[in-house]
Amino acid sequence: MTSPENLRLELTGITKRYPGVVANDGVSLSVRPGEIHAVLGENGAGKSTLMKVIYGATKPDEGTVRFNGQPVHVRNPQEARALGISMVFQHFSLFDTITVAENVWLGLDPSFSLARVRESIRAKAGEYGLDVDPERPVHTLSVGEMQRVEIIRALLTNPQLLILDEPTSVLTPQAVEKLFVVLRQLAAEGCSILYISHKLHEIRELCTACTVLRGGKVTGVCDPREESNASLSRLMIGAEPPELTHRPLHAGEPVLQVRSLTLDSEDPFGTALADIALTVRAGEVVGIAGVSGNGQGELLRALSGEDVRAPAGSVQVGGQDAGALGPAKRRALGLHFVPEERLGRGAVPTLSLAQNLLLSRRDAVGAGGWVRVGALRRQAADIIARYKVKANGPDAAAKSLSGGNLQKFIVGREIEAKPKLLIVSQPTWGVDVGASAQIRGEILALRDAGCAVLVVSEELEELFEISDRLHVIAKGRLSPSLDRADATVERIGEWMSGLWSEPAKNDKKETAHAAA
Repeated sequence: MTSPENLRLELTGITKRYPGVVANDGVSLSVRPGEIHAVLGENGAGKSTLMKVIYGATKPDEGTVRFNGQPVHVRNPQEARALGISMVFQHFSLFDTITVAENVWLGLDPSFSLARVRESIRAKAGEYGLDVDPERPVHTLSVGEMQRVEIIRALLTNPQLLILDEPTSVLTPQAVEKLFVVLRQLAAEGCSILYISHKLHEIRELCTACTVLRGGKVTGVCDPREESNASLSRLMIGAEPPELTHRPLHAGEPVLQVRSLTLDSEDPFGTALADIALTVRAGEVVGIAGVSGNGQGELLRALSGEDVRAPAGSVQVGGQDAGALGPAKRRALGLHFVPEERLGRGAVPTLSLAQNLLLSRRDAVGAGGWVRVGALRRQAADIIARYKVKANGPDAAAKSLSGGNLQKFIVGREIEAKPKLLIVSQPTWGVDVGASAQIRGEILALRDAGCAVLVVSEELEELFEISDRLHVIAKGRLSPSLDRADATVERIGEWMSGLWSEPAKNDKKETAHAAA
């Protein structure tokens, strides 16, 4: 047995209570030097709270923390970094109004010059294959690009303990393998890594130990290399996730048609769209893969109605020219949209779940604009129940939910609106395996009911599981359409670098689909 003096980190009896919930209930966990240790659990299991305790962002009510054999009371992240603990949060801690380099500089030793920080960022970005421009203001970055900044910022501190929360969701399969090489090298040099991911195959491939949380308590400790995806799921949620049923495709008429869409980005650091051609028909799921920052945000804004600069005829919904229509008028045509940013765009943080329904639903608004509060709360309660959202009822503030539970609520809100066209960005980012299966199942059920569905995701496994056809977006260009049966991880990975032989507008297979 490893003595406390030989452990990098030892948690004993960590308990953290919030009103109405015990986030951590007597949690004990130990990590050795050079160990890559997974922390696994469904959304709301207490993983993020536990990591914040280690990082000094949350004070525990009970329990002890020992680091390198010594008891410590980490009062804030600055003290954690001084000890040698760095963390990459799932929800980022960056200032929007300053540059990438300035954000990174804030967390480093004051003796570092800003110029030196810029050089260090470029060096680390090149070393790890993470494309980051240190001069860009953070508000111009996509969510995926922000995550890259957080990873680089953590690595620049040369940590003894590195905490990573969902670190691979922005990377191509090739880049994930490269990151794993880096993490294994860090571990070989003695750095301990706490790794949170809902991708069970990653945990089994990378990690050498695993602690499982359920309902704030430790329910198991195992070596994930000796487990299967099914056995890890049973430890985490008490059951295996349901098998998805992907019925044969019976697609109908085109619902979304994009033709020769070329748009400059409104953001000087953004990606211009070049001659985008895309068709989504009733009763099919079309997936778009790609590394974050390659034009996904610009395309989604042009499709959702947030950007109304599309040339006449280039964006059609249900046969109607929609390029100049705002979001509300596109909803009237049956288009509903789930953005990748949950808080601040998909939901107002301080408003209740019931009130957040009003962002895209008007069926509880009566004559004269009066809101029927009782009906609104019942609708929210129905979504909470159907989608198994862990929340303190329909009056709970959106910001009080874990990321995965808020995602379930937002996806449920849009699906329950019975759309004719659903556009979803990152439907299961940071969502546990059970909830992911549920959301994907609901998307397929919507497709089987005749809805046209467009899914933009950086999770290749997800796209392979639910898509009928796939595209890849790279540098503002869209690849040809590819039937799911013909898609491979290797081929899609190559296309993520823009390596395909013909533009989508010349793709005969998609033209035939659209004419069907």
